[in-house]
Amino acid sequence: MRGLEPKSSGDVSQDSLYEQAAETYGSSLDRLARAYELDPEARRDLLQDIHLNLWRSLASFDQRCSLRTWVYRVAHNVATGHVIRQSRVRNRLVSIENIEAVASNDQGELAASQAEALERLSMLIQRLKPLDRQIIISYLEQMDASSISEITGLSTANIAMKIHRIKNILKRWSDEGGRHAQ
Repeated sequence: MRGLEPKSSGDVSQDSLYEQAAETYGSSLDRLARAYELDPEARRDLLQDIHLNLWRSLASFDQRCSLRTWVYRVAHNVATGHVIRQSRVRNRLVSIENIEAVASNDQGELAASQAEALERLSMLIQRLKPLDRQIIISYLEQMDASSISEITGLSTANIAMKIHRIKNILKRWSDEGGRHAQ
């Protein structure tokens, strides 16, 4: 949705830009935070950090990209920093045993619920490197390769190749019950 940018930087305040961004992309930011952080308490902190950094960053929003691109770039940068800090502090990404437990539970049920499948996918996405996680989350938010390219700084062709590779990795991990890391 590219029509949300102000006509000129003086026409819309930082607060109103933030309100637009939060209203338009709030649920996407919630999903993004969930993909980066499984712990509910830490996820709330991450989401708060994303919103704070987004509000701060909008003071320098110069319209060289869409508001959507700006929001996702800020959110992914904050989330990636969060993952790096968390891994240094407590090294607590999802354990392989947890993935195997979910996988073995899912195999025993022919009709797993959609919520369980999404939780399993989230757990597998947690195992990806931060850049790959950023790319696949953006893809799952139905962004095209060009938009993801703007956010990550990688070429559109590289994004398309990475999406294909990441989907194959996630499928393989899912088929194997999540036993292997990248």
